[in-house]
Amino acid sequence: MGMTIIEKIFARKTGQSTVSPGDTVVVDVDMTVLIDLQFAREWVQPNRIHDPEKLAVVMDHAVPAPTVRDAAGGQQARKFVADFGIRRFYDVGRHGISHQVIAENGLARPGEVLACSDSHTCAAGAYSTAARGLGTDEVYSIMCTGQTWYQIAPTIRYEFYGVKPDTVSGKDIFLHIANRYGDAVNRNLEYGGSGLASIPIHDRRTIATQGAELSADFAIFEADDVLTGHLTARGIGGYRAAAPDHDAGYHDIRPVELATLEPYVALPGTVSRNGLPVSQLGKQEVDQAFIGSCANGQLEDLEMAARVLRGRSIAPGVRLLVTPASQAVYRKAMRLGYLQDIADAGAVVTNSTCGACFGYHMGLVGPGEVCITSSTRNFTGRMGSTEARIFMASPATVAASAVTGYITDPRSLGA
Repeated sequence: MGMTIIEKIFARKTGQSTVSPGDTVVVDVDMTVLIDLQFAREWVQPNRIHDPEKLAVVMDHAVPAPTVRDAAGGQQARKFVADFGIRRFYDVGRHGISHQVIAENGLARPGEVLACSDSHTCAAGAYSTAARGLGTDEVYSIMCTGQTWYQIAPTIRYEFYGVKPDTVSGKDIFLHIANRYGDAVNRNLEYGGSGLASIPIHDRRTIATQGAELSADFAIFEADDVLTGHLTARGIGGYRAAAPDHDAGYHDIRPVELATLEPYVALPGTVSRNGLPVSQLGKQEVDQAFIGSCANGQLEDLEMAARVLRGRSIAPGVRLLVTPASQAVYRKAMRLGYLQDIADAGAVVTNSTCGACFGYHMGLVGPGEVCITSSTRNFTGRMGSTEARIFMASPATVAASAVTGYITDPRSLGA
C-alpha cells in the first residue's frame, strides 16, 4: 500500500522507505515560528538555540501591546533576537498574524515541516507543508534541538470535483465540509482532486487554517500547478514537494462537488455538524460583524468586503470591524482603495493583529450580543462575553450582513 502526502514527507524526513499510521517518527524541523504570547507569558531566555536560520519571531496576537505584560513580552522578544542574531523578526511595523507573515515571506514550503505554538499553524498546509500547532514547551524544545516527534495519524482525503462558483469562497467550502462530515479527531486531512485547480491559494489557506476547528492533526493540500505558479511568481524555490501514491491508504475518501455549493453559515457553538446555507437561515439580526483573522484577513478577503460595501452604508446599530491579517496586507489594501471603500461605508479598520478574533482586544462582544464573524472560531466566550452568540461565515456574507443588519446571503446584494 502506498503513502499519503504526510506519510511521504515524514518517510523522507526519517530516511525510511515507508511509514504508516501509528508509527512514531522523529524529524528535523525546517522552520520554527515563535509568537509574541510565548514571550509575554512563559519565557525563559535559552542558553543556546539550534539554528537561527530556521527560526522566525512574529509579533502577532497582541500588537501594539494592549497591556504592560504584552509590552514586557515585546522587550523580551527584541532582546532574544538581538542576542541570537535572528534575521526573521517581524516586529511592530513589519508585523501581522503569524500565519499570514509565514505565507508572505515564504517560510512554508512544499514537502517541509513547520512548527509554531499557535493552533492554526495548519494554515501552512495550503502550501503542501506539514505544519501543526504544538505546545509552547515543545516549540521551545524544537528551537533548542531542531527536532520534534509525531505519531502518524490516519488520513482523510477530500476529493474536489467540478468548478468552484464565483459566489463561493474557501470559508463556504470549509463550512460545508464541517457541517456534512463533522470532527476529524486524531486524523490528518488531505485535499486534492480534479476540482482543486479552481480553488485559489487564498481559499486554500482558509480551508487549511480551519482544520484546527475539526481537531485534525495536519491539513495539507496537494502541490499542483496553481501552487507552484504562485510560489515561482514570488521567487520561492528549492523545495521538494511530496505527492500521494496512487494506491495510498486512506481512512476515508470524501467527495466534494464544488458546483453545488453556496454561501454557508455556522450556528453558534461549533462549526462541526452545525451549519446550513445562508439562504436557509431565518432573519437573524446582528450587533457586530468582524472580518479578519488568519483565516480571512487576507488581501482577497478585504477585496471581497470592499466590493460588497462600495457605495453602501453599515446598518444603524451594527458595528463592522475589519482587521487586515498583516501590515503588508494593510498597505496593499490601502493602495488599492479597499480600505477607503470599507471605511466610507462606516466600518472601522483596525491595526493588523489577531485582535477581536480571540476576544483579547479591539472589539469584544458584550452580554446578549450577536456577532457574525469570518474569523476562526465560534465557541461560547471566544470573542468576549459567554452570553454572546457567534455565527461564522465568509467575508462576503459578513459584509452583506453588516449592510442589512441581519445575516444575509451576499448573492442577494449582487455580491
